[in-house]
Amino acid sequence: MSDKKKSTKSALNEVVTREFTIHLHKHVHGQTFRKRAPRAIRAIRAFAEKAMGTKDIRLDPSLNKAVWATGIKNIPHRLRIRLARKRNDAEDAKEKLYTYVTAVPVTKFKGLQTQTVDE
Repeated sequence: MSDKKKSTKSALNEVVTREFTIHLHKHVHGQTFRKRAPRAIRAIRAFAEKAMGTKDIRLDPSLNKAVWATGIKNIPHRLRIRLARKRNDAEDAKEKLYTYVTAVPVTKFKGLQTQTVDE
């Protein structure tokens, strides 16, 4: 038995950018047609919150356009997104960090892995 305490470094303190592929079709499967695009946006928010560990999620207008491009019913099956965890500079902010989500245009999703982006 060891009496040493582990010093765990909080992942929330790091400012980092990562690219993910999210499979939207499984989140809206069986959903009423008129609720599909709004449900996909909520699924993206939930995914970003879980992946980056921040409550404050901000979506880029280009991401919204990518989801809604073919209407409320026909959302893309998969979407490549870039999650950037950034420092919140507002004085009265509840959270120290926020996540900014943007869409990344790709031609094929085959073989894409989660990767960290250097900015």
